[in-house]
Amino acid sequence: MSNEMTVSFPGGKKVYAGYNGFEIATDQNLESGGEGSAPEPYDLFLASLATCAGIYILSFCQRRELPVEGITMTQSWERDPETNRMATIRITVETPQDFPEKYHKALERSVHQCSVKKTILDPPEFVVKTVARSDS
Repeated sequence: MSNEMTVSFPGGKKVYAGYNGFEIATDQNLESGGEGSAPEPYDLFLASLATCAGIYILSFCQRRELPVEGITMTQSWERDPETNRMATIRITVETPQDFPEKYHKALERSVHQCSVKKTILDPPEFVVKTVARSDS
């Protein structure tokens, strides 16, 4: 698996990231001058957090041969009204009535194992530079 993404600018407000043979498309909403043809980059950030938590729930259940049918996870968030920055992210896991209650806290612990969440809590150093491409 590569540790590099290549970003391209296909037109308008679209920005794409190429990674391991996948093209991840983003666009801005109509109000921001985009076409609304793809999620905005911040939407993908939120989706990566939710799906990361989801894979840990799925793995927990699969390891214990617990059914995942009927389990839903909802992620919601609140922004600070003054700064518009993310203030609170809430993750709620709902299980069917017949799901063993003894696993509820363990499901919560599994969500906390999410590597995206861990990266937010202990952020990496960012190094940004601009270089001129050598056209040979």
